[in-house]
Amino acid sequence: MAKVQLPAAYAWLARETGPRVLVEALDLFGTRETPGAASNPAILGWAKEVGVAGAYVNDGIAWCGLMTAVVVKRAGFEPVKAPLWARNWAAFGTKAAVPSLGDVLVFERPGGGGHVGIYVGENASAFYVLGGNQGDAVSIAPIAKGRLLAARRCPWKLAQPAGVRPIRLAVSGALSTNEA
Repeated sequence: MAKVQLPAAYAWLARETGPRVLVEALDLFGTRETPGAASNPAILGWAKEVGVAGAYVNDGIAWCGLMTAVVVKRAGFEPVKAPLWARNWAAFGTKAAVPSLGDVLVFERPGGGGHVGIYVGENASAFYVLGGNQGDAVSIAPIAKGRLLAARRCPWKLAQPAGVRPIRLAVSGALSTNEA
């Protein structure tokens, strides 16, 4: 698959060298669901890669947790048990007191359920999240800060990468209300 260019407001992310979970997530940017009854073979391949192919059989099933699992695994960390359930990611790694670049953010979803993705920045009202199943694609979406359930940091084996830091963004846009 050809690499999709990041929107201009996020072009700076292409120069980030870490944390590794962010780099892996950026490599998936632009991956889209296949419309209709068919499924994107890349997304189904992620399910095989993380060992949930029996539970994940088409890309019409919510896949934010699947995308998070594949980038976490590729970055060298163990995904949570039952990674397809977004709220299960609240048990990943360690609690992050201040959400920062590359952290796993878990959100409640209006009407029930949850959503999970990777922190890329924030403004006064929203966290900007690189995640799967956002507009049926791996994209960056603003999610209201009030929906945050947990901010989790990767369990670094040696030292935390220097790039893990809060990012203040001067972007705006309509808040995401339904990550599906």
